[in-house]
Amino acid sequence: MKIKVLGASGAEFPGHNPPSLLLNDRILFDAGSLTHVLDLKDQLKIRDIFITHAHLDHITGIPFLAENVVFAKKKLPIRILSIPPVVRAIQRHILNGFIWPNFSTIPNSRHPILDLIKLRTGQPIRIGGYSVTPYAVNHSVPAVGYLVENKGKRRFFYTGDTGPSETVWKTLGETQLHCLIIEVSFPNRMRKIAIKTGHLTPRLLKRELSKIKRMPERVLITHLKPKYSRAIKTELQGLRIKNLKLLRDAETIKI
Repeated sequence: MKIKVLGASGAEFPGHNPPSLLLNDRILFDAGSLTHVLDLKDQLKIRDIFITHAHLDHITGIPFLAENVVFAKKKLPIRILSIPPVVRAIQRHILNGFIWPNFSTIPNSRHPILDLIKLRTGQPIRIGGYSVTPYAVNHSVPAVGYLVENKGKRRFFYTGDTGPSETVWKTLGETQLHCLIIEVSFPNRMRKIAIKTGHLTPRLLKRELSKIKRMPERVLITHLKPKYSRAIKTELQGLRIKNLKLLRDAETIKI
């Protein structure tokens, strides 16, 4: 599995792109960075976009991609997949004809540019040789992370935005993760605001990792708030967690 990191930041800021992970050029996880990173040729390769939650920094690329696809006269629809509350939020608050055209009915409802697909937590869907399963995480709005497994049983779990959780790690149980992509948004001194808003600090991350029955082979950190990135990096280093690494925009990782 090859993942290109289009964005790994917890905010849009010069030199920092919001979250977006592109799997093998065709499957996208979150769309915080998309049309301003990929050229049109690469945009048109995307078939499926899995969204963790409906906050703007995770969906902002969807409407602009839809517009680009219209003018490129692409025939196959792009599927937007998530749990029902997330799909409804995108439909009602973005693709509502006021904020942006409703590309789920353009050019018509039978052949739309965007096909909005509702998923059930815990129920896998098979796409392009992969099994993708959404699991609920603890955030300030309805949100899921995604467990992705290929035919060779290689697996990664992308949390999206999450605060401290019990359920998701219990649900994953003995599942061996070859890679965990997990957020850390704030430094330790901001623990209260992290918990209130459904995010993690380095110390909270360490507690989350202690809940996992089988330690992931690699732990990749995403969603650092740029303003606090230096402090977060120092605190993460202090944890001395083996095989922990910060994701960087534009890098490619293999799982």
